[in-house]
Amino acid sequence: MDFARFFSGVVKNDRKEFDSLVERYHRQAYNIAYRLTGNHADAEDLTQESFLRAYRFFDRYKRDMPFENWLYRIMSRVFIDELRKKPKFRAQSLDQPLSIGGMGDAEILLEIPDLASNPEVRLLTDSLEEPLQMALDALPTEFRTAVVLADIEGLSYEEIAEVMHCSLGTVRSRLHRGRKLLRQKVRVSQSRLFE
Repeated sequence: MDFARFFSGVVKNDRKEFDSLVERYHRQAYNIAYRLTGNHADAEDLTQESFLRAYRFFDRYKRDMPFENWLYRIMSRVFIDELRKKPKFRAQSLDQPLSIGGMGDAEILLEIPDLASNPEVRLLTDSLEEPLQMALDALPTEFRTAVVLADIEGLSYEEIAEVMHCSLGTVRSRLHRGRKLLRQKVRVSQSRLFE
């Protein structure tokens, strides 16, 4: 048994091929990861974990399939797995004092700065990038993934169906609903800017 292939999924000849694919698709993968996660640090982590998994299972990659589709499928699985691992956040009123454990009955009140009054933040918020990313972040995962793959990465419906493991009808439905929700959320975020 070839233990190197068993543990890594990649033989030496495949290593060069994989390295060239990483070099070719890294920027594109990071861009998709950023659109999915909404921030730089998580996008880097998602990109790295996706390439690590792709490397580990490179021996299973079918060369007749476009590499980016295979990688996007891995990335969407990693993203969903990470979402499932994250703890659910408990909402707390801003008016309710927080108790500090181990400090007796000490309580603190939250003070949230008014960032809307900061001219620099206001200028950044007025740009299209931030409202668009906020609207993307607010979409359900399936809709966000479909919209990012179609409208940002330009994949065909068939390629998206392959990446997301669903039917063409499901892709069309997710894209239609995702785009509709995205338009609504961008309008709402832009209208808040002009209040």
